[in-house]
Formats: sequence, structure tokens, C-alpha cells
Amino acid sequence: MHVAHHPHRDQLHIENVLAALGNPVRLRIVRELAASEGERTCGSLPLDVTKATATHHWRALREAGITREHKQGRYKAVALRRDDLDARFPGLLDAVLAATPPSGTAPEPEAEPEPEADQPPSPTSS
Repeated sequence: MHVAHHPHRDQLHIENVLAALGNPVRLRIVRELAASEGERTCGSLPLDVTKATATHHWRALREAGITREHKQGRYKAVALRRDDLDARFPGLLDAVLAATPPSGTAPEPEAEPEPEADQPPSPTSS
């Protein structure tokens, strides 16, 4: 039986974690896992990618130390390694999750500031 490599807490490197979190699909996976109670199976997360691409994203998260996987019958169970991430990089995961919109939503566009009363509107506004 093949056992997947999971780096020890002391082997987590910030550049690997940030690179893994820099992909929108992987960030969505992390958001879903963070919102979950405990483990999820890989197939329980709706991803709009092929199975091979999803496998690549799961592996990237595991190898960066963001998730932990194990076989659960015929399925692969995945959990967020929040305790390890928080111990190694305090506040990082919370900051990343707070800075990104929840799944299925787009970030709110920033409102354009109102022009000063004594200044004409900018030529770009309609």
C-alpha cells in the first residue's frame, strides 16, 4: 500500500504554503475544508476541473503541508492541518481566509470615491 508523504510541522516552508494557496482552485479547497466540521472526502468537494487536475491540486496541498490525507474505505479523507499551520505560521491561515471571498462569490467592487464639491467629476466617470 502506498502511503502519501506528509511533511512534519517543522518541515513546512512558507514559500511552499503560499505557492499552494496562490492557486484559486486550491484556495477554494482550503476555504471549503476550513468551513467543514472535520474531514471531507475528495469527491465531496465540487471542483470544476478534471479528475487528473483535481488530483494534482490535492497533491500540491498535501505536499505543502496544508492538508492531511488517509484512506477511509474506498475513499480518500482529507483534513486541513490548521493546528500545524497555526503553530508554524501564526495567523497566516486566518488572514488568507479573511482576505478571500467565500466560494461561489466574487469580491465586491470597490466604490469610487465621491468627487469633492469644488472639483468637476473625473473624465472616466459616466
